[in-house]
This record gives sequence, structure tokens and C-alpha cells, in this order.
Amino acid sequence: MSSSTSPAGGPWRLHPDRALPADPTTRDLARSIYSSTRDLPIVSMHGHVDAAMLNADQPFGDPAEVFVVPDHYLVRMIVSQGVPHDALGVPRRDGRPVETDPRAIWRTFCEHWHLYRGTPTRFWLEHVFVEVFGLTERPSADSADRLYDAITERLATPEFRPLALVDSLGMEILATTDPATATLADHGALAERGWGERIVPTFRPDALLHLDAPAWADDVALLAERADVAVDSYEGYLRALEARRRAFVAAGARATDHGHLGTDTTPLGTEEAGRIFAAALRGDVTTGEATAFSGHMLFEMARMSTEDGLTMQLHPGVLRNHDAQVLAERGPDVGYDIPVSAEFSRSLRPLLEAFGHHPALRFIVFTVDETIYSRELAPLAGVYPAMKLGAPWWFLDTPDGMRRFREMVTDTAGFYNTTGFVDDTRAFFSIPARHDLARRVDAGFLARLVAEHRLELDEAAETAVDLAYRLPQQAYPALH
Repeated sequence: MSSSTSPAGGPWRLHPDRALPADPTTRDLARSIYSSTRDLPIVSMHGHVDAAMLNADQPFGDPAEVFVVPDHYLVRMIVSQGVPHDALGVPRRDGRPVETDPRAIWRTFCEHWHLYRGTPTRFWLEHVFVEVFGLTERPSADSADRLYDAITERLATPEFRPLALVDSLGMEILATTDPATATLADHGALAERGWGERIVPTFRPDALLHLDAPAWADDVALLAERADVAVDSYEGYLRALEARRRAFVAAGARATDHGHLGTDTTPLGTEEAGRIFAAALRGDVTTGEATAFSGHMLFEMARMSTEDGLTMQLHPGVLRNHDAQVLAERGPDVGYDIPVSAEFSRSLRPLLEAFGHHPALRFIVFTVDETIYSRELAPLAGVYPAMKLGAPWWFLDTPDGMRRFREMVTDTAGFYNTTGFVDDTRAFFSIPARHDLARRVDAGFLARLVAEHRLELDEAAETAVDLAYRLPQQAYPALH
């Protein structure tokens, strides 16, 4: 029986052993270990769910709006087979028409369901469709309209409002990711309704740290307004960033988030940093100066984290918007972000030499270049107390990617120099599916260690609970 079918055309069911080891001995052990984590609450500390959507707490839209149009994992696979973005309802910046009939968009997705065989997208969607929505048949051209109607009916019920789902899906805490200039009004409103400890913001200053970004001047002006600090000098810029960080901490934030292309953390002297910043204000900063300044600011972000306690997350190594024409037509986040090779040992050395032993810094590093797991990242996390390894991220957030991660980093970093599983998703409904997959994969890896008599079963079960629940809590502690 496959992971998702039942005999002779019966109702769609998911196999209870999906993603567990195929070997019977190891599978039995994995079942036991997984049982200790299956029902644990979800600690979701690195997501991109919209805070405004959570605060509004209105019914979700139609199935196409919820599952297809905004999901770059899903869209890019169908586009790769020659289906245009227009047919999937992905909007154009120039306002030219695209498909707006949600049933037509949904049918296109269902007709291409076979493309997701073997992918994590299929695993996540299967979990959502069967475990959350109770669907009883797989997507196909024949079933598309029936599935559309079934999902629409459920989305209209009070149980499928966003905040009700935070409870029913077992989310103990959910972090959003917010620009450094965000008003945080939605988080304030949520806090007033009792959600302040469970739905928290994350400070994302990327737009302000890259001086040659097209909208940088406008973003700096907004920073000054939000922080109520004059940003007419490098010193004012730092004060404004620190003020915004304090505002995020007051709103319940536990972390910062940094999505730089590179990993350089070489600090600049104050005079040089001021000179480059002044050039940016005049509009004549060079690419080299901007790159040096962004690396310097990663160093400064680490310094600020030692002072305010925010966990610092770095996930570099993605070349954003690979196709310039698609960017011009559709904007970002439509599937054209591509991994590139990364280097950490030399680039992070200035930051780690300065702060790697600082008791107040928690520094979490993600990568999409798995060739450096065992060569660079595991040895760094295996010696610097401040540094932890983030979970396999983006293109590596897969069953085999997770297994390879454990195989490559555990020898040097162990389990306890990682953060456990931290999801990274905009797809609200996929959050429990991603956590469930990680728990299954970790159960399988730990089961192999038990079968090889490298761990006792009770140790494996305890480690599984730590990876699923305790380590994320420790990596992102509350600050007040």
C-alpha cells in the first residue's frame, strides 16, 4: 500500500507509517518513538503567516486563494511544465488580466496533481486535505469540483477561522515575520484579545540593511517615522534600529530574521560606516560599499542581540528573483528564488570571535547549501556556545533532506546544538503537516541509532521530544 491510497478505490487514507523507515525492525522502533511526539504542541517560531490575517480572523477565501495562488512551492512545479502563471491566477503588476475563476485555477492544480509525486509539497497537502479537511479522494481532473465544494463548505464554518485553527491544530506559539518598520498594530490588537503570548512578531530589517536596494531611501524615511528618531546620520540610523527592536520586544518578539545573500560579518570602523551611510543618503553609494555595509550590519545586529536578548536568525545563500522579466511582471515570491553556494567559516569568524561565547547571544544559522553541513556548520555549532543550527530550510525541508541533515551534523554537533524543528512557511494550513513530517523523520533516524545499539529506546524518545518541542522553546525564549 502506498502512502496515501486504500485498496480497490476505497476512501483516501494516509498510511500511519508514512515517512517512517521501511525496515520492519527499525520501523517498529520508529513507531514507538514517534508516539512520544505525535501529539505534542507546535512551537512555530520562523513563519511568514500574515499577522493582519490572524487579527482579522475572517473566513479564508476559496480553495484556489488558500492553496494555489500564493504557494510558490506549488506554483513553480506547474509552471515548470509549461503552464503559464496567468492560468494559476498569479497577478501581474501591470494589472493585465489573469485567470480569476477560482474553480478554473483549482481544476488546473488538480489536473497536475501527479507532478507532486515524491515531493514534500505532496506530503504536506495530503496531510492538510485528509487530516484537516477530511477529504476522501485524491485531486484529479474528475474530483476537482467535488473537492472544491467540500473545502469551501469547511472553510465557511467557525471552526475554520484562523484563531480557532491556531487552537485546534495545536499551535502553542506562532511567530510572524514583520518588517522593522511595521506598526505592530495587528499584534497589539491580538494581545488585547489575549493572544499576545501565543502570536508574536519577528523583527526583519533586511530592507534597511541593503543600502543599494531601490526603495532603501523610502524605507529609511519610514524607519525614522516609526522610531521617532532623526535618521540623518549613521548614529541616528543605529538609534532608530535599536528603538524599533525595543518596540518589537515590547510587542512580544523573541527573534530577529536576516535573509542576506552573503554571510560576511566583517565590522567596519565607525568613521567608515558613517561615510558609506552618508553616501547612501546622497544616492551615490557603490555596490561594493553597500555589500560591505550589509555585512557590517550583521555584526551590529549580533551586538544588539547581546543587549536586548532577541534570538538572531540568519538564512543566507538564496539568489532572489532569478528571472528579471518574471520579477518585473509578477513581483517577488513566485518561485524564482534559487539556492547558491555559501561559505560560513571565514565569513562568520568576526561575529563569532566577538560574540560566539557571549552568554546573551542566541545565533541560529540556516542554509540551503547542504554541502557545508558537516564541513563548516556542524563544527562551528559544535564549539561556539552562542551558535545553533536551524532546521533544514526551504529546498531542504524534505524527508530526505531532513535525514541527510541528521546524518551530516549529528557526529559533530550532536542533537543539542540544533534548534529542533523550526518551520518556515507562509502556508498556514501546512504548519502541522511540516511538524508532523519532521517528527516522523527524526523518529526514523533515532530508531536506527537504537537498532544499532547506539542509543537506548528511552533516550531516543526523550531526544525526539526535545527536538520537537523543548529545543525550539529554548532557542526562542520569551523576553518578558
